[in-house]
Formats: sequence, structure tokens, C-alpha cells
Amino acid sequence: MNAKMKRREFISLLGGAAAALPLAARAQQSERMRRIGVLLRVAQDDPDAQLDLQALRKGLQAVGWVAGHNIEVNYRYASADPDQMRAYAAELVGLPAEVIVAGGSFAVAALRRETNILPIVFVRVADPVGQGFVTSLARPGNNVTGFTSYEYEIIGKWLGLLKDIAPHPDRVALMFNPTTAPYGPGFFRSFETVAPSFAVKPIGALIRDAAEIEAAISALEQGARGGLIVLPDAFTDVYREQIIALAARHRVPSVYGYRNVAAAGGLISYGVKSADIYRRAATYVDRILKGERPADLPVQRPTAFELAINAKTARQLGLTIPDKLLALADEVIE
Repeated sequence: MNAKMKRREFISLLGGAAAALPLAARAQQSERMRRIGVLLRVAQDDPDAQLDLQALRKGLQAVGWVAGHNIEVNYRYASADPDQMRAYAAELVGLPAEVIVAGGSFAVAALRRETNILPIVFVRVADPVGQGFVTSLARPGNNVTGFTSYEYEIIGKWLGLLKDIAPHPDRVALMFNPTTAPYGPGFFRSFETVAPSFAVKPIGALIRDAAEIEAAISALEQGARGGLIVLPDAFTDVYREQIIALAARHRVPSVYGYRNVAAAGGLISYGVKSADIYRRAATYVDRILKGERPADLPVQRPTAFELAINAKTARQLGLTIPDKLLALADEVIE
């Protein structure tokens, strides 16, 4: 009898101790740690990539996912290297991650070669339908969905900005790496269509290494009537400092797709707010972890754009920024 009583008292004490635990502690005990992957096209020490990831983490926290508490986040950085990208894609699929955030087309293509089952949420991807990642924007139809960056028609906006700030170019190159930017030819076709209305000759500057970057930009210096549009891709992201420096050395006015390039010394940029896209991507990660399928989540277009002008670079190139551009700019960098 005494033994039975002692046993009952012991069990009661255990139950009371559990009830006395703080609510958050008991919730943590009951939650399963979820695993997500993030595959980026740039280097780990890229400061702008870290700002994007900070936005992703804040977005996840806003919907209840905290690294080390209820999610484990595995990051991989490919530095625009095709071999690294393929290896890291296989690693993340092999973990396995429950959902993978893919930064750019280069990452999505590598992941698609590894899986048609694990959910993939892409960010900063151009023409996901044309690249075969989704069936349509409204109904992606497979294991991939996400957030686009640019449509081909934006090339007209970039060219218009270039002619506004530097009226003299009569030949303009569109620079991209065909390996890391398979969407490049689509932008170039759009470029060829709009170029005559701006009285410029469109040039395709296909680059695959540092030497080809220098050759393409130095060729635009001849006659001082060249201009440059740098298409965002994994390669031009990694080599942006070299591109900026060469454009300055050869006095070639240039337009870029993201604010961070203008902040680093590029003349002018117009494009989506990258951190905003990463923050929004967190909502799709959340919905997938809660059971929704990528096939049922429509691909989202960007909602926030920004125009940045580097006034110091303009002065170095001997350019005067028109008042109408200054009025439109979200940021003028001195």
C-alpha cells in the first residue's frame, strides 16, 4: 500500500513539474525542428547577399520561424562556379531539406537537375516560364514556385535611363554570361527591338572570364560613343567590382540592375529591391512548411523598384545629371 502510494505521489510530482514549465519551453519541446536550404549564386563574403539573407530571416521570424529554435537553415554559396553550384545543389537535396530557397536561375537549374519532388522557392529569376521552371505564373504545376525579378521589356527602361544621363552613345552593349544567364538571349532580342527608337546600335557583349570583360568594355571606349547595360546574373554579380572599375577607366557610362552596384561606384541602377523579394519569399517557405504545395502557389512579380544614381561617378565621367532624373531618383549617392 505504501509503495503504491509513493509511486502515485511520484507520478503526480512529475505531472506537476511539467505543468509548471513555462509555456514557451513546453512548446519548444513539442515542436519538431524543420530544415530548409538556401542556395546562392554569389560568394559567402558578399555583403549584399548577407543583407538579402537578413531580410529572409526577418521574414521567417515574422511568421514564427526562428533559426536554432524551430528551423535549421543550411546555406551554400556557389560563387558563380558551375561545378560548385551542382555539388551544393546535390548536398542540399541529399540532406534532405524540406524546402530550398534558390537565389537566381543558375541555382534553380542546378536544383532541378537533382530533384523534381523537393519544394523549391526561387528569388530573382527572369522568365521562369521560358526557362522551363514552371508551366505558368498562375499555376506553376510542379515543385517550383517563387518570385521573379525582371521582364524582358525592362531593357527599354534601362536604355532610356542611359540616354537620359549620357545622350552621346550611339552603340550600346548588353553584357552577360550565357552560361550563368540563360535568359540573356531573351533580353537581347528585346534590346534589338527597342534600340532603333533610341538611335543606338545594339551589341551583344557575351563574357565568360575576366579577360573578356576587359575586352568588351575597352571596345566601347573607341570614339567615346559607347554605352553599357550590365544584365544581372551570377557572373556579373561576382565580377561587379571589376566591371565598375573598367567602366570608369574607359569612361563608359553604364546601367545596372541593382542598387548595390550603383552604391559600389556604378553610374546608375534601376531594378527591384532585392531584400524585399527575399523577405516576401519567407511567406512561401512558411506556407510550404505548413503543408501547401509549390504547384498551388502562383509565381509573384516584383512590387518594389528603385532608381539610384551615383553623382560622384557622373562627375568623374563629365556627365551632368538632368533635373528630371534627380527628381525621379530614390537615392543620389555622393
